[in-house]
Amino acid sequence: MSFGKGQFEQGLEAALRRAVRGEVGFGITDRVLVTMDASNYRRVPLGVVAPRDADDVAAVLEVCRAHEVPVVARGGGTSIAGQATGTGVVLDFTRHMNALLELDPGAGTAVVQPGLVLDRLQEAAAPHGLRFGPDPSTHGRCTLGGMIGNNSCGSHSVAWGTTADSVRELSVLTVRGDRLRLGRNWAGAPPGLRDLAEGELARLRTGFPDLPRRISGYALDALLPENGADVARSFCGSEGTLGLLTEAVVSLVPEPRARALAVLGYADESAAAEAAPGLLPLAPLTVEGMAADLIRTPAGLPKGGAWLFVETGGDTPGEARARAETVVRAADAVDARMVTDPAERRTLWRLREDAAGTATRMPDGTEAWPGWEDCAVPPARLGAYLLDFRALLAVHGLRGTPYGHFGDGCVHVRIDFDLLTDAGVGRFRRFSEDLADLVVSHGGSLSGEHGDGQARAELLPRMYGAATVELFERAKAVWDPDDLLNPGILVRPAPLDANLRFAALPRRPVDVTFGYPADGGDFRAAVRRCVGVAKCRTADVSGSAVMCPSFRATGEEAHSTRGRARLLHEMLAGELITDGWRSTEVRDALDLCLSCKGCRSDCPVGVDMATYKAEFLHHHYAGRLRPAAHYSMGLLPVWLRWVARTRTAPLLNALASTRPLARAARWAAGIAAEREIPRVAERTFGQWWRGRARPYDASRGDDGEHPGRTAPGGTGDLVVLWPDTFTEHLSPSVGRAAVRVLEAAGL
Repeated sequence: MSFGKGQFEQGLEAALRRAVRGEVGFGITDRVLVTMDASNYRRVPLGVVAPRDADDVAAVLEVCRAHEVPVVARGGGTSIAGQATGTGVVLDFTRHMNALLELDPGAGTAVVQPGLVLDRLQEAAAPHGLRFGPDPSTHGRCTLGGMIGNNSCGSHSVAWGTTADSVRELSVLTVRGDRLRLGRNWAGAPPGLRDLAEGELARLRTGFPDLPRRISGYALDALLPENGADVARSFCGSEGTLGLLTEAVVSLVPEPRARALAVLGYADESAAAEAAPGLLPLAPLTVEGMAADLIRTPAGLPKGGAWLFVETGGDTPGEARARAETVVRAADAVDARMVTDPAERRTLWRLREDAAGTATRMPDGTEAWPGWEDCAVPPARLGAYLLDFRALLAVHGLRGTPYGHFGDGCVHVRIDFDLLTDAGVGRFRRFSEDLADLVVSHGGSLSGEHGDGQARAELLPRMYGAATVELFERAKAVWDPDDLLNPGILVRPAPLDANLRFAALPRRPVDVTFGYPADGGDFRAAVRRCVGVAKCRTADVSGSAVMCPSFRATGEEAHSTRGRARLLHEMLAGELITDGWRSTEVRDALDLCLSCKGCRSDCPVGVDMATYKAEFLHHHYAGRLRPAAHYSMGLLPVWLRWVARTRTAPLLNALASTRPLARAARWAAGIAAEREIPRVAERTFGQWWRGRARPYDASRGDDGEHPGRTAPGGTGDLVVLWPDTFTEHLSPSVGRAAVRVLEAAGL
């Protein structure tokens, strides 16, 4: 249910619709879908625009500046510090500005638009033996624009560095409409930037920690003459607060022809961290660390309480394996395992890639949250830092699960903050302040990958000092004198404990029908499971994962598991969606959910949208008639069993092929007029199975479908094949094919 917009919002929406060719959305669903990213924060925008090109971006900036409305750039919405949400107009670059414009294998470069998903670039570069170096665990849905905005890294940063290391040129629009081409030697610098930097050379040389994962603050030291006065590099990590990216030229690196993985077991994560720097001289591709409390079932891992995943590369499998063997010999590990099989390596890497999701639940089911997701210290100090970090957790009565890029000194962690009560939020603040001081005492950076956003920007004075933070504010004023680009982020930030998304939820439990035992019987906790890592937005269909089929078909956030979870969250909050279980916005988003349970198995945090859908529809239609399709499809198994018993499938198929009757049947059943009514099988799968006297035998060239003499079945394990309604009555050929495959495998 929507409520009327104010005169200001109506005028802004109308002005944007006149100015841009892309979609303009000021509806409830449009706004709900971008209220949150993958952080703890929630900010409600006025509207969303999906620009088609740089001209559209310029038009949005012009309109919003005239209306004094902030503008926030958004890619995949996987930011963990809160920098992809805002109260003004959100620009969704994923819908149209998502192209790979050029790939030059000879030069080793690519020209990309900001909404291009990283995996699409990797797929295009792979046939040329190339790849983009940085690879965050969200590579299947994060965008190049978001990676540049955060200066993202990934597990291979010990070999290929950060996104800033891979950026050559950036095309940027300033808030006042200037189109700049940023590069080295002051290329594209806005007026005043060079004077600002050259007046602060001493501070730029001494005020920025020298460590591989310093992401916090603006990278103003990239403007030093000895660093090439690189304006493009200094723009990386600015989190959409300086200008809006419309195009980027990025460098590609050679892809190793072969890889091997050494998995090294240690007593605990501190021991693993102590060992990590000693492996760097061996030139590994990765040095990733994980603690045992992150792994629910450590099958396939060597003995230990923590592990290092050290990947090596080479021109041949033998060379990659030899390098991995060298790593194992040098590691001084409790136990070790070497993996060369590609499928097994992918399985082990999935443990690491899913960590941001799996870490949101402690082994006992307690919720855990980001907030201190990615601080970094010099690699040589990581072991000592982790000991102090564990001690600080104990002082505050908190628990956390460390993992991350140990070779670079960067630690990810989700902590069991109580963000639902005032007392818990107070402890969250106190811990954050103490941890910032601890990181700085070890010579570290508050952010080593995901940026400052709202989560850490308030604490930047503890890292840099007041004078350097004031320099950041002056740099912001050079680029964005109107303070309209992502305000409240990085410079003059909102407090780290403001805008918490949990504050919008009701304080009392919601009456529901299902038990939700994994969530303590609390539907609010079930909805909170979605932390926004957006694995449901992955479009790749090559693997075993099926989540989320409706997003893969439509490409729309509303039809992803995350989008539906966001709508349910706002339904409970009651601010944007005001009619609760009667919400048409939630109903429409759930309509394309297949209830396939793909999210239940594939989502790292176990979101179960099929159950949430059943819960919602139960309340939504309570005391009311449902649409005709609910009855026709809901009773489909009953009707099809009756057809099978009465053997009337031929008659039904003949009637369905008669156009007037088929049209009437579609109308009565609530089926779209464009759809053909499927033919009912004249012989069900069960009838075929019962009439079949022997199993399939490939040696006889048998198709396994015709009765004959009985022969022994497979000698392997007994399997149960459970045909659903569609396999039994509409597509029994699928079931027969499954039987042939299983029996051919000896089952």
